[in-house]
Amino acid sequence: MDSKEMAPGDIERRSFEIITEELGGRTFPPLEEPVVKRVIHTTADFSYADSLVFTHDAAHCALDALRAGATVLTDTNMALAGISKPALEKLGCKAVCFMAAPDVAAAARAAGTTRAVASMDKACGIEGPLIVAVGNAPTALLRLAELMDAGKIAPALVVGVPVGFVNVVEAKEELLARRVPAIVARGRKGGSTVAAAIMNALLYQITRTGGPK
Repeated sequence: MDSKEMAPGDIERRSFEIITEELGGRTFPPLEEPVVKRVIHTTADFSYADSLVFTHDAAHCALDALRAGATVLTDTNMALAGISKPALEKLGCKAVCFMAAPDVAAAARAAGTTRAVASMDKACGIEGPLIVAVGNAPTALLRLAELMDAGKIAPALVVGVPVGFVNVVEAKEELLARRVPAIVARGRKGGSTVAAAIMNALLYQITRTGGPK
């Protein structure tokens, strides 16, 4: 069938079939496989099959947090926009981004730091299970590591996939050095779309299939 005549769901299904074929029989742990494949689907970049790292039973912890009505904090409005709102709503979850909040801007100016850092400080006030999804700002990961070390915040999961050249690799390695469940794209690659793809892959494992037990 011509792709112009295919329904969106059929295109997505065929895309995942192609990804599976091109992975050449390579397998991943059951809860991690949908995440790896959705990131590849989003980026058309098969290097994520090697660079995505899951620590401390991250996927299982993420699903538990989502079932418990987690708040997902993103470091960009682009990542926020990309996370499925129907899936979040179905689970009683919500997603937020503080980057444009006036109090965050004021705090960043007063402290001479970035809004990403001030956003992580504000996140300490979030109640209930928390998932932090960072796709852009390595300073957010570095500040989050400091806050975790100080016992001021304890995320159920951190998605650490900032993209870029300055402090990106170092920030990801700092996250990996902590005993927090994390999904990290090692190296320079990542981005807001990758952060959203990871979150959607986790959400869909529950909302589209009933999810693993």
